[in-house]
Amino acid sequence: MGPSQALPGVPARSAQPRPRPRAAGRQTMAEFSQKRGKQRDEVLGSTVDFLLANARLVLGVGGAAVLGIATLAVKRLIDRATSPRDEDDAKGDTTRLEESWKELNLLTATPRQQPRPPPAALSQPVSPPDPLPAAPEGPTDTGPEMSLQLSSPVPLCLTFQEKLLAFEQTHVTIPAAHVALAKQLAGDIGLELQAYLRNKFPELPFGALVPGGPLYDGLQAGAAERVHILVPLVLEAGLWSLVPGADTVARDPRCWAVRRTQLEFRPRGSSPWDRFLVGGYLSSRVLLELLRKALASCINWPAIGSLLGCLIRPSVAAEELLLEVQHERLELTVAVLLVVAGAAPEDPLLLAWPLEGLAGNLWLQDLYPAEAARLRVLDERDAGTRRRLLRLLCGVCRRHPSLQRLDRRHLTQVVLRLGEHEADWAEAALGARFLQALEALVDSLERASLPCQLNPSVNLFGSLRDEEIDALGFALFCGLQAPEWLL
Repeated sequence: MGPSQALPGVPARSAQPRPRPRAAGRQTMAEFSQKRGKQRDEVLGSTVDFLLANARLVLGVGGAAVLGIATLAVKRLIDRATSPRDEDDAKGDTTRLEESWKELNLLTATPRQQPRPPPAALSQPVSPPDPLPAAPEGPTDTGPEMSLQLSSPVPLCLTFQEKLLAFEQTHVTIPAAHVALAKQLAGDIGLELQAYLRNKFPELPFGALVPGGPLYDGLQAGAAERVHILVPLVLEAGLWSLVPGADTVARDPRCWAVRRTQLEFRPRGSSPWDRFLVGGYLSSRVLLELLRKALASCINWPAIGSLLGCLIRPSVAAEELLLEVQHERLELTVAVLLVVAGAAPEDPLLLAWPLEGLAGNLWLQDLYPAEAARLRVLDERDAGTRRRLLRLLCGVCRRHPSLQRLDRRHLTQVVLRLGEHEADWAEAALGARFLQALEALVDSLERASLPCQLNPSVNLFGSLRDEEIDALGFALFCGLQAPEWLL
């Protein structure tokens, strides 16, 4: 029986050869690897698209291009390391690389959306954005580019003027309710202190205590500045005269001496203030010690604080007469100042200030009231922003430890000098005036000279050491290079 014949009852076999099991196994593994490769490519492709889309928003076009090149290179390395190598992959590497560079070129060539120019100042109204076009009815094919444009935030670039105004609103401006509360607390503390002085020293003619300072003149820069309570001494007319400090042994043009006169007609002891004489002059140091002891140990501040709804503590460590006030809504520092006012309006206002050396018994001339009045007159003349500039400078210098040696006296002289020479003091020019004030301070520090406007013989930088002047000049010079660093 030949090979083509079949046995009876047995079905004939097919003439086609039976597929080999090993070949079938290779085909199945190839299909599985191809499917896994496609899934991996889809996942990597989605990850690359997400990274590039978000990187362009954060890093910009240049940064996104660098990130795209790095991401594509890593993707190719992963593909080569994990996918099986065959002839089709070798042929298609060049094609896929060309397609990837085309995608990258399209990414870098996409025009960046330019932000709308910000307004000149934060106080000006901002025009609303243009309304988006209405979406057509019915299903539409929303691509990734359209969703990217709708969800991308517009970058906000503020000018230095706007940053300066934002700093003023955040760190300089005090809420009106806090201002009113601070004034009320200072007035109540002044009334309590006046009642105590009259009861404790009935023989000393103290005048009515008057609250004052930058808070009452619209020059308060933040909540850290002090409120003044002036305690005036009532001197008898004809028994006292004022002598400039330059004519005394101290040779200090900042100070004045209060000399006792008419001793041949009104001998010593006829005035209640004669007990505070040192060498024929009314001593500010002796009066400061008297009032310091009274504030620190004789006045029942806990009882007064509970009556006013706050906590009052005298500052013992400070050389000045300070009261620390803590309220549930704010904290306040009150400076108690003994003052001597001349009989004539042109006479200087003198403060009992802790001075050193030969000037220890002299009285320091207080130029703040005259300077504040001068700034107010200049601003009212042209509706200017000189006082706002002074508040900004004080706020900036107080926030930076390297600039804290510049106090209100120094900054006031710079603003007064600019206020009399510059013409444009509108709000739009506030940023330029701020930078001009910094330049003027750097110039004065280079010369180590800042003459007082109302008393040119006084150099306000005379009390600073060379190391302090160098440190201030370096900090201000760095601030001029990057003004945003100061805000």
